Amino acid sequence: MNERVLILENINVFEFLGTHNQNIIHIKSLFPKLKIVSRGNEIKAYGDLDVLDVFEKRFDALINYFNTYNKLDENIIERIVLDETINKDLTNEVLVHGVSGKLIKAQTQNQRLLVTASENHDMVFAVGPAGTGKTYTAVALAVRALKNKEVKRIILTRPAVEAGENLGFLPGDLKDKLDPYMQPLYDALRDMIPFERLTEYVERGIIQIAPLAFMRGRTLDHAFVILDEAQNATHPQMKMFLTRMGKSAKFIITGDPSQIDLPPRQDSGLIEALLALKMVKGIAIIHLDEKDVIRHHLVRKIIEAYKEITPK
Repeated sequence: MNERVLILENINVFEFLGTHNQNIIHIKSLFPKLKIVSRGNEIKAYGDLDVLDVFEKRFDALINYFNTYNKLDENIIERIVLDETINKDLTNEVLVHGVSGKLIKAQTQNQRLLVTASENHDMVFAVGPAGTGKTYTAVALAVRALKNKEVKRIILTRPAVEAGENLGFLPGDLKDKLDPYMQPLYDALRDMIPFERLTEYVERGIIQIAPLAFMRGRTLDHAFVILDEAQNATHPQMKMFLTRMGKSAKFIITGDPSQIDLPPRQDSGLIEALLALKMVKGIAIIHLDEKDVIRHHLVRKIIEAYKEITPK
């Protein structure tokens, strides 16, 4: 008898197999000519080669569906196995199918420009005020690239400006001290990746979240890298970060030049980079504005009001 062994990797095995193994039991019922044995993350199937080939193809389709939509049930299993189709009812605008089926996509024209720029350039600057979705869209692009196996890891970083030289006075270990500054990045990821899988990715280093200073000396290959709050990067920090770019890497740099927290005599590395790199081929610069604000409607009005009193 012929044997086929399939390994469930980078997937929540318990959710995929279903409560009390209901999903795998239903899959077995749809392949009566095969003997299918499930142990842990290993699926073994025994039977004729032609049936095994069909089983492997359908099983891969089920895995791809689960990785995309974060869910699997009997109806989906039957549609994929029996109809030989995978749900393709979503347009290219959808970047990621988030937790609980949440559809994550660009919602404004400039956000769509950011998506297009990232698809056509290895380095993109996304500049605009708070609430314009620049970080959230960038994280969605990174998660999509990881799911599509276009990159091997995601690296998210921010300048820990508020911490500065005072980290030692904050309670807890280094992670406890730095986590508050990285929280917005965690929040975006939790919308897009189930908690257990996100925890696994972080533990395995597939997703890395660290202060900008920790990027020094690294070469970032096969990675989707996001520098957030880049307006608080100094000139040396920005130059250091931009030159970390390795092979098959994507970089997105997000920032708001109107919210610089650096000391008064310290120039923002983001503003310098925008001036220095605006004509460099292969680098795109996308400007977002109050029209892209997707938070509470008052946020847009607040941004507009402050623009009126800000010195030109």
